Amino acid sequence: MRISGEWLAEEGVQRVLHLLTDAGHQAYLVGGCVRNALFGRPVADIDIATDAEPSRVVELGRKARLKVVPTGIEHGTVTVIVAGEPHEVTTFRRDVETDGRRAKVAYSRRIEEDAARRDFTMNALYADAEGRIIDPIGGLPDLQARRVRFVGDADARIREDYLRILRFFRFHALYGDAEAGMDAEAIAACAANSAGIDTLSRERIGHEMRRLLAAPDPAPAVAAMRATSVLARILPGADPRPLGPLVHVEPPYAPDWLRRLAALGGQDRVEALRLSRDEARRLEILTDGIGGTVAPAELAYRHDAGMARDIVLLRAALLAASLPEGWEAEVAKGAAAVFPIRAADLMPGLSGLALGARLKELETRWIASDFKLSREQLLG
Repeated sequence: MRISGEWLAEEGVQRVLHLLTDAGHQAYLVGGCVRNALFGRPVADIDIATDAEPSRVVELGRKARLKVVPTGIEHGTVTVIVAGEPHEVTTFRRDVETDGRRAKVAYSRRIEEDAARRDFTMNALYADAEGRIIDPIGGLPDLQARRVRFVGDADARIREDYLRILRFFRFHALYGDAEAGMDAEAIAACAANSAGIDTLSRERIGHEMRRLLAAPDPAPAVAAMRATSVLARILPGADPRPLGPLVHVEPPYAPDWLRRLAALGGQDRVEALRLSRDEARRLEILTDGIGGTVAPAELAYRHDAGMARDIVLLRAALLAASLPEGWEAEVAKGAAAVFPIRAADLMPGLSGLALGARLKELETRWIASDFKLSREQLLG
C-alpha cells in the first residue's frame, strides 16, 4: 500500500528524506501525516523518523545549506527548514524510564523499537519517499477498521503518559468507528488508570479537551469518559447528555469547542482547563444565556450575532426543544440595531446616576419596540 498527495511530492519533504537516505540512513514519514493521508484528510505537520542521531541530522542539514533548528534536541528532535517550511526530524527512540508524564529515552537503530513506544497503532505507520507503507506492528488493519487501539499493552502505554487517556477519547472522536464502539481493552485501561489524570498539568488537559470538543461529534467519546470516571476527574459535575442534541442542531454552523463546553456544565471549568480571560468571559455569557429568557434579537444586540446564535443553539439542546422559528432573522436584526440615543442628547438636563438611569430606561423601551422607535419618538 502507498500514500499519495501533493504534499508528498513537495520539494521540502523529498529533500529532507533524501538528505538522510543518500547518506546511508533510514528515513521515513511517520505519525499524523501518514495516518491522515491514509484517511484522505488534510496533512499539516510533517514528521520524519530516522536512525541518524540529532548531531548527524544537524551536520547533514548544514552541509546542504539548510537551516536546522534544535527545537527538541534533548528528545532527539531537530527541525529542518526548506523553503520556509519546517520538517521535524526525530531519531528512533526506545523508552528507558517513564513516570506517567514524561519519558527518559535512548536512541535506537531499529524502527520496530520506535514503533513500539508510540501511543496508538494507527500512529505507528511509516512511509518512505515513494509513499510505500512500512507497518512494523500491524497497525494498518486497525486504521482500515477505524479502530483506535493502544500499541501493545494498553495499561502500560497509559502509565507511560496519563495524557494518553484523553488522547484515546479524542482519537476515537476523530477517527474511530462509532458503530463498532471502542476497544474494550483500552476502555478498561482508561478506567483503571483514571486517577493518573490528577498528575497532569491543567494546561495539558485544557489543550487536549479543546481538541476533543472540536471534533465533528465528540458526544459518544465524552459519554464514555463519564462512564470511566475520566470526565469527573477533569470537570466535576459535567453532564454529557446535552452534547448529542447540540451536535444535532449545530449544522450548518461549524463545531465550536467552547459552545460545547458550555453545554457540558460542571464546576470550575475556567480553572480546570486553564481558560484564557476572553474564553472565561465568553463561557460566562453563554452559561448565563442558557438559563435566561432574553430574546435572540436582544442577545445579538447586547453581545453579537455569534454569541446570540450559540445561546439559541444551547437552549434548544439543553431544553430538548426545537429552534425558534425565524430565529436567524431575529439575530441578524439585533446585531444590526444601533441605539439612536446618546448621553449628549440628555445633557445638560441630566447627569451622573440620573443620566445613566434615563439612558437605560429609553434603551429598554426601544428594545421592547423591536428596535423601531426613532430618536424623536424616544425623546418626545
